[in-house]
Amino acid sequence: MNGTKRSATVLAAAATAVASVLAGCSAFGSPGGTGQSGFVAAKGSAIATVARGHRLDAPDISGKTVDGRSADLAGYRGKVVVVNIWASWCDPCRGEAKGLESLWEKYRGQGVQFLGINTRDGDPANAVAFERDKGVTFPSLYDPDGVQILKFPKGAFDPQSIPTTLVVDRDGKLAARVLGGQSEATIESMLRPVLAEQGDA
Repeated sequence: MNGTKRSATVLAAAATAVASVLAGCSAFGSPGGTGQSGFVAAKGSAIATVARGHRLDAPDISGKTVDGRSADLAGYRGKVVVVNIWASWCDPCRGEAKGLESLWEKYRGQGVQFLGINTRDGDPANAVAFERDKGVTFPSLYDPDGVQILKFPKGAFDPQSIPTTLVVDRDGKLAARVLGGQSEATIESMLRPVLAEQGDA
């Protein structure tokens, strides 16, 4: 393959990837593949859940936050963690941000941690401005190239759009996921059953 053809192929692949991300940034989503054992999509909802005893380990997500601090998903073991994947340019992300912050304030004293993953923002200043504008106080990892996102297992819990919200149980396992911008009530309906779990599976 000569240089011109190779360049055209690379550009076409990049355009396809960008189009996929932009298409995923919508107010509504639906569950993706069902390759994970135990995956259940709630009827009339984009929420996907996995019963205890059938859950996969959450990936090792860690790094610098948008404000230059450090965060590590594994460091929150023993808490229920709500992971929200977002971008500053994404309108549905803007729409759900205040609801996420409200839930963080409501549950942070009850063994719950919120962790964002900011992606596809070339300048962290855009992410910082987004958080300031929306009053978001929980930490968000800065992941401009999607490196952290690619660590999620393929199948039912592969984040396929921006935004995506996941719930990780106290044992560090993937318990629930929803695609697209969501209401505060929907996110809370994902969180509460996992928070109510007690003891070993």
